[in-house]
Amino acid sequence: MSTLADAIDAALPQTQCTRCGYPDCRGYAQAIAVGETNIDRCPPGGAEGIAKLAALTGRPRVPLDPACGSEGPLRLAVIDEAACIGCTLCIKACPVDCIVGAAKLMHTVIAAQCTGCELCVPVCPVDCISMEPAGPGPNQPTGWAAWSAAQAEAARSRYRARDERARRLQGEHDERLAARAAPRAEESEGKPDAAATADAGRSAVIEAALARARSRLAQDG
Repeated sequence: MSTLADAIDAALPQTQCTRCGYPDCRGYAQAIAVGETNIDRCPPGGAEGIAKLAALTGRPRVPLDPACGSEGPLRLAVIDEAACIGCTLCIKACPVDCIVGAAKLMHTVIAAQCTGCELCVPVCPVDCISMEPAGPGPNQPTGWAAWSAAQAEAARSRYRARDERARRLQGEHDERLAARAAPRAEESEGKPDAAATADAGRSAVIEAALARARSRLAQDG
């Protein structure tokens, strides 16, 4: 099943846009592989993408599910530099790390790396991000015609690197939390019930952080 999921994942454009209803392209690929969902939920892949998935899964070609959006030309995020307030929310939302900048400083989008996912648009508090056509002229290519396999692989690599960094930072945060709270847990022994209840709550947070850290270590190992 994992081999099928790998093949399906490779046939997706890796925009990580979540329009399919799954958190990323890999999640959608795995859901298709186990029969949890259909092959008609990827607007960036369009009709050609559905044809690719039909060939891999043996399922019939079907029209794109309109609930997920419509097939259209690739559009890239553009930040209005004059309106940008440097809030960093768009940086956090970008699944492929193509927005650069720093807190309270103007941000910009690396156009060559933008997948057109649009996830940065709704989080912007000042509406300084617009989606613009990737190329000139009214007749822009759509689906896989607007997106190469090399671009998809590069986007997947950046997404994985971002995900790994986020997991590492979360693990480091959990470890710091556990280290700070451990002495407090020892001091709580023998305290009155109210204080013990509060300490028990903190201990639960610590245990959850440690459990996440152990899980990550097990996965990495």
